[in-house]
Amino acid sequence: MPVLLLFIFGYGINLDFSRLRIGLWVEDGGADSTAFAAALTGSPWLEVHSYGSRTAMERALVDSQIRGFVVIPQDFTRKLQQAGATAPVQVVADGSEPNIAQFVRSTVGGVWQSWQMQRAGERGEELRREIELEPRVWFNSAAESRNFIIPGSITVIMTVIGALLTSLVVAREWERGTMEALLASPVTRAELLLCKILPYYGLGMVSLLLCVGVAHWLLHVPFRGTIFALWVVGSLFLLSVLGIGLAISTGMRNQFNAAQAALNAAFLPAVMLSGFIYEISSMPALLRGVTHIIPARYFVSSMQTLFQAGTLWKLLVPDILLLACTTVVFIGLTAKLTIRRME
Repeated sequence: MPVLLLFIFGYGINLDFSRLRIGLWVEDGGADSTAFAAALTGSPWLEVHSYGSRTAMERALVDSQIRGFVVIPQDFTRKLQQAGATAPVQVVADGSEPNIAQFVRSTVGGVWQSWQMQRAGERGEELRREIELEPRVWFNSAAESRNFIIPGSITVIMTVIGALLTSLVVAREWERGTMEALLASPVTRAELLLCKILPYYGLGMVSLLLCVGVAHWLLHVPFRGTIFALWVVGSLFLLSVLGIGLAISTGMRNQFNAAQAALNAAFLPAVMLSGFIYEISSMPALLRGVTHIIPARYFVSSMQTLFQAGTLWKLLVPDILLLACTTVVFIGLTAKLTIRRME
């Protein structure tokens, strides 16, 4: 199940666009307009479709057949060759999805800049720029969203294994009628908790190492951290989510209710409030406060650090300490609920 979920997240969730479908309407028949149209068509990031009329192109945008379109006006070549004149090109994007609109604008703008530089080089002209930008992307030089999503996906998978499965453990004992036998036996509280935690801890650690191995060797996501740091962070996170699942399972005697509670208390917060996909700083103040008690928030941060930056203890230690606090809180809550049942 961990590997299956990892492949679903790795290949099913992608924040990048490989090729954007856009329309092109050329009103000018000059050499420069033809050259710019060829630059758009030859871009590896754009899938350009030409239309017989502007009306047909606008209808295609409304019907979501394309994500935007470019209009090269009829005086484009003349204005481009005039000294001091500007040659505007109209770019229309689908604003129903703001990210897509931004991709259309930035991609067409990048093609425009590249074509301008090529045109100036062919004509022997000098590009006069007071400031020259040389972008550098750190930690994720390929700027692939997969390298950002996979570490967060591992967090969600570990939450499923830890909280969702252990939420059924004690509730299943009550439904099957075996809890009374356990309560009547000389088993201590500590032994009862350990026998419920240790098997799932071992299962979770094996799943964690398996997911990291698959992510690194099969999905080609770079892992720059150490196994020791991964073990420390992973152990504390697993103990936290195991505590959540066991607390729910101990407090409820029905497996269905326990599973629903675990889904709302662990799985959904791990997806929505951990910073895995949605930026925490953009959330309302109340939700930002809630994220501080969610173990997945600190595990996502640690996993992204280990995968993309390496073993930076200056960044990992705060997350480790907070994970240790959540571990004590949730396992302590489980122990308290278990004491009430034992009594």
